[in-house]
Amino acid sequence: MDPQRTVLVTGGAGFIGSHLCDELLAQKYSVICFDSLITGAKSNISKALTNPNFRFIECDVTQELPKLPKLSYIFHLASPASVIDYQAHPEETALVNSMGTIEMLKLAQEHQARFLFTSTSEIYGDPLEHPQKETYWGNVNTVGVRSCYDESKRFGETMTDLYVGKYGIDGRIVRIFNTYGPRMRKTDGRVISNLVNQALEGKPLTVYGDGLQTRSFCFVSDLVDGIMKMMVTDGLSGEVVNLGNPEEYTTLDLARKVLSMTGSSSTIVFYPLPKDDPKMRCPDISKAIQLLGWKPTVTLEEGLGKTIEYYKTV
Repeated sequence: MDPQRTVLVTGGAGFIGSHLCDELLAQKYSVICFDSLITGAKSNISKALTNPNFRFIECDVTQELPKLPKLSYIFHLASPASVIDYQAHPEETALVNSMGTIEMLKLAQEHQARFLFTSTSEIYGDPLEHPQKETYWGNVNTVGVRSCYDESKRFGETMTDLYVGKYGIDGRIVRIFNTYGPRMRKTDGRVISNLVNQALEGKPLTVYGDGLQTRSFCFVSDLVDGIMKMMVTDGLSGEVVNLGNPEEYTTLDLARKVLSMTGSSSTIVFYPLPKDDPKMRCPDISKAIQLLGWKPTVTLEEGLGKTIEYYKTV
């Protein structure tokens, strides 16, 4: 592996992490991938495993780590990310975003590597500001059903900022909004995977509440492009940037679009809104445009089309 271009991706066998590994390999980086496989899967990195510049290590970043070559970049993505996953693994989620982040920050300090923490739009909670800017502090329930994820991500941000200020590491934070695309597990419980697979299987499409709550959806290739730009752009240590698609859709409109694009005859059924489910979620990406020259380019129709085709094959 080229010591000048060797990078670590934690959570690299996950949905987003595996796409990031593919992009890094395409750009001729040598990639070390950590994943505990709690929610990731080796099938996501099957192509990468054939690349001599890729090394997979099954491990938990909260535990003792293997000895590594000199690293240039550390992308810290390790964490369950869907509501179903982090409620099934609440302790692991809280620890990987707290203790795991501290371990990765120590590693960045040791290697003098640039560090990127992938935070989440969930740190804004059920927002009282719309759309959400990076300056918004959030409206989060610290002891709610989502708090293992929300609060540990907030703590991870705090520790990243602390290591930037106290130890002088080059650390950056991205707050990821709803992302979708191939390799998102059929059973992960997120709205697009739920609706598309229900439609393909001829099952009723489940919409929660009145379906008028809004979401924005970013295709995974756009997100990976934003993550890469955030890491490689110089002069951004300490910065926090939203990454997501600012186009808003109600979940009811999304369900109808999925029905139309799949040609499904499924019906739509309504269920009570889950506890602490946000009514609105939409990024203000002005900062990403200004600092990174980044904004999404894949339309919802294009991205949904690719996602539907993927789910037809799994």
